[in-house]
Amino acid sequence: MKGLNRKGKESPQIFPASGEELRKMHQRDCLIFFLTLVSTTAAAFIFRGMVANPDVNITMFYTLGIFLVARYTSGYVWGLLFAILSVLSVNFFFTYPYSTFNLTLEGYPITFAAMFLIYMVTSAMTTDMKRQASVLASQEKELMEAQKEKMRANLLRAVSHDLRTPLTGIIGNSGSYLKMEDSLTDEEKRGIVQNIESDANWLLNMVENLLSVTRINNETASVNKSLEPVDEVMSSAVVRFRKRFPEALINVFLPEDLIMVMMDPTLIEQVIINILQNAQVHSHSALPIELRAYEDREHVWFSIKDYGVGIDEKKIDTIFDGEGYRSSEDVKVDGYKGMGIGLSICKTIIMAHGGDIVARNHGEGSEFLFYLPKETEE
Repeated sequence: MKGLNRKGKESPQIFPASGEELRKMHQRDCLIFFLTLVSTTAAAFIFRGMVANPDVNITMFYTLGIFLVARYTSGYVWGLLFAILSVLSVNFFFTYPYSTFNLTLEGYPITFAAMFLIYMVTSAMTTDMKRQASVLASQEKELMEAQKEKMRANLLRAVSHDLRTPLTGIIGNSGSYLKMEDSLTDEEKRGIVQNIESDANWLLNMVENLLSVTRINNETASVNKSLEPVDEVMSSAVVRFRKRFPEALINVFLPEDLIMVMMDPTLIEQVIINILQNAQVHSHSALPIELRAYEDREHVWFSIKDYGVGIDEKKIDTIFDGEGYRSSEDVKVDGYKGMGIGLSICKTIIMAHGGDIVARNHGEGSEFLFYLPKETEE
């Protein structure tokens, strides 16, 4: 069930737990309370037998117990009860005369009142910290869900454009061929088939991009990573790219030292291929594309630089939102060659790795930079 907030938007309402859930929760809290009290008292007895004058330090055991009970139980009741029993336990077991309650000795009432106050404050603070942590975790989850919804919307918007146009081209060219087969020259037939092949290859590339998204965990927006050598991933990406664009010129600058980084190699290869393809199609330059990798203390960086027309400054901030940087000329001449879906997926993949990606102009063309955080397999 949902309610309305002050802005008139729907906001979720929290339902109370069922009777069975409450019963299990109370049983768990009771068990934690009992085990903590018994363990704390047992540890205090062991400590008393080891130290000549343990009276002052014994209260620390019960203070630790307060933290544990407040941290792992629900509400304030268990912490309050533990504070009361802590004061009584110290008085009964560890205050002379032993095994009897005596709050009348000089100074003891003030001491025990202070102890009880400390226990209560400790319990309240710990419980409040736990509540705040729960609120922060809930907000973080909502933010992640919002980001995932934005990614889905951008992806769907890109797919709706980038899939429709090549399909229209394939249908139109194949229809023309079937209707006018007898009147077409061999050269015209070859041109139509080449157009169909080009559209089909572009569709294949987009399908590969869409399949790569399925490797990202839908619940956690994360990927399965392993420790991989950067140079092998870069080499594999270039080999796959050259199969699609055999005429492309690429200068690859591999790091001098072996760099290992946690990643899903298939997805990172897809990111590199997408950006290389973007540069090849949109830079309008015959100069080689530069691919390089380097590292700093916390990150491994990848750079893809071209020496072409650059990126429209108005589109740099939204280039990964599903629209690419197709110019008006690109749309008129070859509408489906926008990289909306490719760049949007690049952003999704890099964010799922815990990294980030940016695009910028360098004066003689454009450059895409992304980094992956250095992590251990553990």
